[in-house]
Amino acid sequence: MRIALIYTLVCAFLCISCKQPKPYYEESGTVFHTIYHIKYQSDKYLTSEIDHTLQEFNLSLNPFNPNSILAKVNRNEDVEVDEWFKTVFLKSMEVSEHSGGMFDVTAAPLINLWGFGFERKDSVSQQIVDSMKTFVGYRKIRLDGNRVVKDDPRMMLNFSAIAKGYACDIVAATLEREGVTNYMVDIGGEVTVKGVNSRGDCWRIGINKPEDDTTGLKNQIGEIVQLCRPCGLATSGNYRNFYVKDGKKYAHTINPLTGYPSEQTILSATIVASDCMTADAYATAFMAMGVDAACRMAEQIPEIEYYLIYTNNDNELQVKCSDGLKKMVTHL
Repeated sequence: MRIALIYTLVCAFLCISCKQPKPYYEESGTVFHTIYHIKYQSDKYLTSEIDHTLQEFNLSLNPFNPNSILAKVNRNEDVEVDEWFKTVFLKSMEVSEHSGGMFDVTAAPLINLWGFGFERKDSVSQQIVDSMKTFVGYRKIRLDGNRVVKDDPRMMLNFSAIAKGYACDIVAATLEREGVTNYMVDIGGEVTVKGVNSRGDCWRIGINKPEDDTTGLKNQIGEIVQLCRPCGLATSGNYRNFYVKDGKKYAHTINPLTGYPSEQTILSATIVASDCMTADAYATAFMAMGVDAACRMAEQIPEIEYYLIYTNNDNELQVKCSDGLKKMVTHL
């Protein structure tokens, strides 16, 4: 009987041990000149798998890496693009169509000209802007199989407004291949989530108050968005990346149609979509389009929800958000 009792206690202990939830792990580092934070529930660290994914992505879509496929395309080298490049390119073309060209990854020369790209800015004049606009435009570039075809060899691509979001999705896919079902991937403020956090709650992501700050040190949270389904969230704003010259503020969102920095009243655009790549692209499109045009576009795209912070005619902060996102906002 004593042996039977011991056997029963051991089995009970093992049964309890089996029911213990897997721990949550955290990873952080830098990639694409920005910081990433990753939280996930797993039975082991997945550091090497995450690092491998980010390095592979770096060789595909990082414009700062001279060995990346994107850099080689921009130098007009004879290179075949990979599936990641094709996915980002095709989504970019889709968002360009929906936004009437206000989102345009071929605006790289203009972004560089105004000092927000991967080359040093030059002096700006209307003549220079007009000359560059002749080889800017998403309809002037296309994919032919695994190769990029340009109407003008001077054309360049800048995926900065979409690639970080896609990187979040790619890391999320890596985690899922390892059996992870609860995770949060944050790369430079773009986020992909699934499942619940370590407390068993929906993931909660903060929306910063838009305060002019090029240092990135001011991070006062204005609202909290609760994400209870698999999705991506991205925020674009003109209060981080800007400079002042001759008393005038120049922000990083460029209007591809005018060739000049956008002067819309939107300070911050937060988008929630089924994936972070889509959210990232539309956040930038909203910034360039302005409140009214962006909201009209959103009515035609049911997969996205939005939260906009903008100024009215009296320079007062205002908020406009979709009904779907309004339901996600929770208390601080």
